[in-house]
Amino acid sequence: MLYTKSFYNSPDKDWVVFIHGAGGSSNIWYRQLKAFQDEFNVLLVDLRGHGRSKEMSTLKKYYKERYSFRTVSKDVLESIHKNSISKAHFVGVSLGTIIIRTIAEMEPDVVQSAIMCGAITRLDIRSRILVWLGHTFKKVVPFMWLYKLFAWIIMPKKNHEESRILFVQEAKNLARKEFLKWFRLTYEVNPLLQYFKETEMDAPTLYIMGEEDHMFLPPVKKMVERFERSYLEVVENSGHVVNIDKPEQFNALSLAFLKKQSASEGMTAETP
Repeated sequence: MLYTKSFYNSPDKDWVVFIHGAGGSSNIWYRQLKAFQDEFNVLLVDLRGHGRSKEMSTLKKYYKERYSFRTVSKDVLESIHKNSISKAHFVGVSLGTIIIRTIAEMEPDVVQSAIMCGAITRLDIRSRILVWLGHTFKKVVPFMWLYKLFAWIIMPKKNHEESRILFVQEAKNLARKEFLKWFRLTYEVNPLLQYFKETEMDAPTLYIMGEEDHMFLPPVKKMVERFERSYLEVVENSGHVVNIDKPEQFNALSLAFLKKQSASEGMTAETP
């Protein structure tokens, strides 16, 4: 079982589940917590090997298990059910957006709606070169060197510095063994992303992308144009991690979207 922390508001409130990216932890949502827990019940999750999940003795059973997006998503689903949550809105960042998509494929009824921040929907040539470099040098170069390089390439500008520093600090808590297991997920990401690019989630989805997210914004724009239940908000002067670069705008956009979905579902439930 993963480490989770819940903030219960009311039985009449919907649940919002936050999913961080690779190398991070639920700490990256610190600028969202108060705003969201005033309006919703909130569940924070530390993915396997990350944050406080790595300290839990039950995680030992995973050490010899091959990581996949399905096994990682299954962890999250088990934690959600353990907390007696039958359905929720999901908010994810970076690699966490792929986990949300996988959860929606595995148990679609669990996902009421989704907010994808810094969504990864396709690997362009730069991304593929980055992944190739990682696989080539991962056994000879300290993994933190690789992680710092990746963070700088994805979030290169001065106004991305806080996001970059936070992700590097969180990654320092990862053991090398865990980092390598997570990095191997890149082997399966391309076919998965190809399928997701062609298949829209049943749940309404809001993509919140920074205008300076040079690697991942262009494919999201193209994808949203073809989908009916997907929407895109582009935030100025922000990079890959909008919830840290521009937390006030991220919170306002997210809460407006989630309240609309909650109200819409409430009206549907009342219709005879």
